[in-house]
Amino acid sequence: MAKRSACLFTILRRHKNPNRSKKREEVMENPSLINGSDYFHFLKLKEDTQKPSMEVPTPPMIHGIDGFQSQKPNDLSREKSNIIENHNFSNGLDSWHANCCDAFLSVQETRPKSCKHHAVVTNRSQNWQGLEQDITHKISSGSTYTVCARVGVSGTKLQGNAEVIATLKREYQHSGTKYYNIARTTVSKGKWENLEGTFVLRDKPDRVVIYLEGPNPGVNILIESVLVFTHLQDKILPCVYTADDNIILNPDFEDGVNNWSGRGCKIAVHASMGDGKIIPKSGKFFASTSERTQSWNGIQQDISGKLQRKLVYEVTAFVRIFGNNVTSSTVRATLWVQTPDSREHYIGIANTQATDSDWVQLQGKFLLNGLQSKVVVYLEGPSPGTDILVDGFIVKHAEKTPPSPPPVIENPDYGVNIITNSNLSDGTNGWFPLGNCSLNVVTGSPHILPPAARDTLGPHEPLSGRCIHTTNRTQTWMGPAQMITDKVKLFVTYQISAWVRLGPGASGPQNINVALGVDSQWVNGGQVEISDSNQWHEICGSFRIEKQPAKVMVYIQGPAPGVSFKLAGLQIFAVDRQARFRHLRRQTDKIRKQDVTLKFPTPDSSSMYPTMVIVKQIQNSFPIGTCISRTNIDNEDFVAFFVKNFNWAVFGNELKWYWTESQKGNLNYQDADDLLKLCDDNNISARGHCIFWDVDNTVQDWVKNLNKTDLGAAVQNRLTSLLNRYKGKFKHYDVNNEMLHGSFYPSRLGQDIRANMFKTANQLDPSATLFVNDYHVEDGCDTRSTPEKYISQILDLQQQGAPVGGIGIQGHIDSPVGPVVCSALDKLGCLGLPIWFTELDVSSINEYIRADDLEVMFREAFAHPAVEGIMIWGFWELFMSRENSHLVDAESEINVAGNRLLELKKEWLSHSHGHVDDKGEFCFRGFPGTYEVIVVTDGKKTVKKFVVEKGDVPLVVPINP
Repeated sequence: MAKRSACLFTILRRHKNPNRSKKREEVMENPSLINGSDYFHFLKLKEDTQKPSMEVPTPPMIHGIDGFQSQKPNDLSREKSNIIENHNFSNGLDSWHANCCDAFLSVQETRPKSCKHHAVVTNRSQNWQGLEQDITHKISSGSTYTVCARVGVSGTKLQGNAEVIATLKREYQHSGTKYYNIARTTVSKGKWENLEGTFVLRDKPDRVVIYLEGPNPGVNILIESVLVFTHLQDKILPCVYTADDNIILNPDFEDGVNNWSGRGCKIAVHASMGDGKIIPKSGKFFASTSERTQSWNGIQQDISGKLQRKLVYEVTAFVRIFGNNVTSSTVRATLWVQTPDSREHYIGIANTQATDSDWVQLQGKFLLNGLQSKVVVYLEGPSPGTDILVDGFIVKHAEKTPPSPPPVIENPDYGVNIITNSNLSDGTNGWFPLGNCSLNVVTGSPHILPPAARDTLGPHEPLSGRCIHTTNRTQTWMGPAQMITDKVKLFVTYQISAWVRLGPGASGPQNINVALGVDSQWVNGGQVEISDSNQWHEICGSFRIEKQPAKVMVYIQGPAPGVSFKLAGLQIFAVDRQARFRHLRRQTDKIRKQDVTLKFPTPDSSSMYPTMVIVKQIQNSFPIGTCISRTNIDNEDFVAFFVKNFNWAVFGNELKWYWTESQKGNLNYQDADDLLKLCDDNNISARGHCIFWDVDNTVQDWVKNLNKTDLGAAVQNRLTSLLNRYKGKFKHYDVNNEMLHGSFYPSRLGQDIRANMFKTANQLDPSATLFVNDYHVEDGCDTRSTPEKYISQILDLQQQGAPVGGIGIQGHIDSPVGPVVCSALDKLGCLGLPIWFTELDVSSINEYIRADDLEVMFREAFAHPAVEGIMIWGFWELFMSRENSHLVDAESEINVAGNRLLELKKEWLSHSHGHVDDKGEFCFRGFPGTYEVIVVTDGKKTVKKFVVEKGDVPLVVPINP
């Protein structure tokens, strides 16, 4: 490196605060405490004694604005619209502030005159420490801002490359601080790089700061200039990717296969294929893969360095398949990511059913939570030998989906049955046979509503005792039907209730199902499995329609051909959720709150009773938790929301056997360890999900390929390895997940294996409560997992000596109806075991309806005495198992459903105030949890904390001065 003369002025020092917290939100210091210009005049006198020894890169000899581009006539518009003060450090470090580190100005005499200054940020002990500027009063919401900075790195601790990040800090008085990474670039020693990106403020924070950060502790950041501007004159393109820019190079294959490569296969570009039958969807060319020997083989492009973390990207492509006599196959878009610490993970972006006859669109979104050193996007999916064809590949910043408007529902007619001639007083008028079956009206059915309908509707006139008898059925779908197109209103939740009974001659259990045909879609309205023809059975369920249909038909179907059945009292009616909520609030007050008496000491001659007591609950101790994943905790916004709003956690995949031992003997507990540490550091309890999973397609291949003896040994090794490692760490374990829906282990190892799993787990970690865990138990839509079958399974396990300690109801539910859910809880509650909702999520395209669904489930759970905890199955967009179920969008904005949850949590905090009585007591009724009491005596305030433990008897809490 050429020798250069340099004079170094120390301009800015860290503001030292020995009491500052290690948390990021608390160490971001107030810039008003440091002023660069104040230090400049004082410390300039010491310039000869402030000359740290370091190598700094020489910027290229480019005449222009701070070395960005050769200057065009209108490039000066950037400076004119630039909102950064002292953007090129021509006034020292005036307007800039060092965040918990030091900064000084370097002047390189051999550099071009226009860019002879640069700032050096040094003595950095954390990645986030850097140089910042407050831009609160210079920006407005809704505008797009472009950031261009010129940066380098230096220092003795620099090894290889380092990453420099431009970050926006948004501070809100009532909701904390949020961080947004605008841009990042990788810099090597001796080089200068452009740092380029854009951002939009969708609201107006109380304070906005832009800063540069990123390299490892001990590495210096060099900054030559920073520009933030709103517009460019004469349509000069900015130096960043905008929302319309595709980051994929050669997306239409106009330049052959340049920038593309095969992922384990060969790729080529064509103008046509198949004797001219296959032509591009658009443009002149498309690409193909060939010689695929694995399903993951495909076409790929390295997009490292082009993506910003915590920013949503959308992928769009047109695909089809060719060859191997396959006419239809799934094609997936996948992201392979390698992090700076060499972790690897895969992100599924989108999938579509591609055919060999036409192009279909593949579209999906993704987000990167943390830093990444390498990112590759690729297509995969079809079986080996089948070629993937792709035409046009776009990856760009996704447009933000506007918030849902609240649905307008006029005259919902709550409780009114929309079925015509439900009591059959007019024969079969309004009904028609679906298929070549026969409908006849007969008598002998119940005169009362089914239980779930009675719970919703309350007192109701008796049923007529008449029913439809359906005979001559030659297909399972045949039965009585009715058109209800004009009676169903969008976004209204409807409950379904009916009595059904099998006719004679059935062989084995039969399903009867209330179904809806919504245009071409089948909707499950509830079903029941019947093994006898001697009694009536209840069907209960629900549905909701959120897009305007052309045709809606309800029909009853299910038993095998030739089996007749009877239907009585079919009710389909809109549910008044607010009326149910009023009932649940009263129920909640009865079962969740308890009487509390604060007992103050008898006053002596020198003291008196407090004149005022103010009680405020800080935290409700009822467990409300969420699913988290390893990749989530690289996103500080996710972690902040998680830590603030939840007191329990469960890991999405990281504890499952296929994750911890995907290859035999190759154990991976690091991800689970990282998640558990986060929980431990924040006093958050964790559930262990799950030790085994009984559904066949969730078992890894190497386990499936074991013989009986080796499989038994592997099961024992799994138990020993997992529970010994985490003994006492997880308060719950789901021992064998979804045993109502799978039977892999009993089918291979015998029926006693399930009970033995519980016994062994209990021996290895007696402190953990052992749960069964299954889905669709609470909604009436799955005959495999009714409350009755779940109860039977639990009793069978207990009879074999299995220490079943808890009942897990997953809670993946659509259009929930409170009384239907409550009915299932009542039945399961008879076992006397604690019930937890372990994987709760609801889904609706409308955030207001999603919020209502979530409120239904939370209120039903919180108001039921058998329920002891609620876990939601995630909350962050793009990291949920179901679409339209998130509470916070991918770029950290809380939606209506998320705010509804926060409102419920706030409602479930108890507050009271008043005067102490003549017995020295202050009484109130409150939820268990942590409280703060402010005691006012003779004008003086004293603050005490106390805890209300859950109990069935009134609690007396002594409050000592």
